[in-house]
Amino acid sequence: MRSRTPDRLCAEAVEIARAAAVDAAGADAVGEYIGAEADGDRVVTHSFACREPAYRGWRWAVTVTRASRSKLVTLDETVLLPGPDAVLAPEWVPWSERLLPGDLGPGDLLPTAADDVRLEAGWSGEDEVPPNSALAEGGSAATFVPGEDVEVSDRSADIQPAPDRGAIAAVARELGLTRPRVLSRLGLHLGADRWEKSHGAHTPMAQAAPASCTTCGFLIPIGGSLGQAFGICGNEFSPADGRVVSLAFGCGGHSEAAVMPTPPKPAEPILDELAVEPMPLHPDRTGGSVEPEGPAEELGHS
Repeated sequence: MRSRTPDRLCAEAVEIARAAAVDAAGADAVGEYIGAEADGDRVVTHSFACREPAYRGWRWAVTVTRASRSKLVTLDETVLLPGPDAVLAPEWVPWSERLLPGDLGPGDLLPTAADDVRLEAGWSGEDEVPPNSALAEGGSAATFVPGEDVEVSDRSADIQPAPDRGAIAAVARELGLTRPRVLSRLGLHLGADRWEKSHGAHTPMAQAAPASCTTCGFLIPIGGSLGQAFGICGNEFSPADGRVVSLAFGCGGHSEAAVMPTPPKPAEPILDELAVEPMPLHPDRTGGSVEPEGPAEELGHS
């Protein structure tokens, strides 16, 4: 358990800590002494005010320590840390979380991840049931009649099955049999002209788009004759979200325009705890730096 009482020798090493801060940042950047805080047994961090105008409220933190049963205080590290009143940058937010619906403009490209949960694989034909399979639509399934040894079919090709009442209701709704009036051909053409002008191929957004809505995974098909030329956009970041768009329309939110690859997983960091880096704390006691005797060539230096 860490001690809350600073070690006496480490707490008294204020000048050693100040010299380390001055060596790291310069004399003009190190201000008045703030205090000391115990980080553990025989480990103390000294704090000095930072005079840099760009780092208002920050402080230089110099950590010193000493070995057990030793009176020699050594330096651990010198870092610049924010204080209680420090001016900090706002918390970084990924672009995918900062983006809001409506931010996409002409020429902008919105990449989609390879594992985007809003998209799934389309029809490729690989899962299509063979036509001679018993699971094929319209196929006949053979069965055995109790009491007989002859295998017969439960569906004959000459006898048409009875129509499903749900299918009849769907056809009735499609034909407009449940409404007093429906759109005429002129009404359909007028609506198509409006949608083509607002979300068609000649709009600035479509002209700068990398691809059309025909190949976009966010396009929701519609039925009827209008489905041959129009669909509904289902991309929340597209300016046409929830709108009827022409198949020739397009925007930077196309699902296949730019697919982001899965980021590689970085390797685990390797910490070398065996290397020793010499760092003289009291050069005045050793008479300054000692120059090696003899020419550099003899010592193996270049």
